[in-house]
Amino acid sequence: MLGAAVADALVAKGHLVRAFQRGPLRAGAAAVELVQGSVADPGAVARAVQGMDAVIHLAAKVSTTGDWADFEATNITGTATLLAAARDAGATDFVFVSSPSVAHFGTSIVGEGAGAADPERAHGHYARSKAAAELLALAADSPTFRVAAIRPHVVWGPDDTQLVERVVERARAGRLPLLNRGSALIDTTYVDNAAAAIVRGLERMDQAHGLALVVTNGQPRPVGELLAGICTAAGVAPPSFSVPGWLARGGGAVIENVWTAAGRRGWVHDEPPMTRFLAEQLSTAHWFDQRTTHEVLDWRPEVSIEQGLERLAAHYRR
Repeated sequence: MLGAAVADALVAKGHLVRAFQRGPLRAGAAAVELVQGSVADPGAVARAVQGMDAVIHLAAKVSTTGDWADFEATNITGTATLLAAARDAGATDFVFVSSPSVAHFGTSIVGEGAGAADPERAHGHYARSKAAAELLALAADSPTFRVAAIRPHVVWGPDDTQLVERVVERARAGRLPLLNRGSALIDTTYVDNAAAAIVRGLERMDQAHGLALVVTNGQPRPVGELLAGICTAAGVAPPSFSVPGWLARGGGAVIENVWTAAGRRGWVHDEPPMTRFLAEQLSTAHWFDQRTTHEVLDWRPEVSIEQGLERLAAHYRR
């Protein structure tokens, strides 16, 4: 979803764009050159970046469970491989798409900026591996190879399989609880805003290189309100029962361990209904001061949450 939106935005600005994906190959813009491969394959990575002036790195293993080795291979080693290949190919700019979870340590974030990525304190394999990868990326920043980290927070929109579809499926099955009555205040980012900010990171590399910038809609909402909006847009009943956050965090840790063990045996192939990381995200506030992001990128989000939900509803009607 986000990669296609970024490709569309780049093509609209007149860039020649090559998309490097594992497959099946898909991108939203017909003008995009498509190359198949994995960031775990150094040869494929080298071919993908050949002749490119800039790289926007969105590839990652995104999951709430799984073995550390898989996250390390894709998110850390894959990033190191791509950084080296981009430098060798003569690229001068590199945008690393990160996550605010690299600096979320389980407690509330209330109006703060982009904290420092910390693999030791981040929670969950995804956040820890992305934190390590972000540190690698920013350490490579130099006057001749400029690197910026853009951290879009909770990206959603039509065709979103990471958040929207999981919310809708669980709500339809009656398995979507609110934690602490859905009162935690969180920022989110509509997909078009996230894509525009990532492209601005490339365009404003003089100002952005060496920095990590959190990107959101700048419209904090109670998580229960956001879940209800997504469910209503999809035509399903929003969640109506609540679970204490402390109970969900404890139970999520147990479920996560059981799910990971079952996944190794091939007994399950989907995401668990709850993990400790997910419980923390749903029960703690996390919204961010966007003033530095707006100043550095010279950018403001154009699509409000309300407009995004209208677009999501139109998507489901179609």
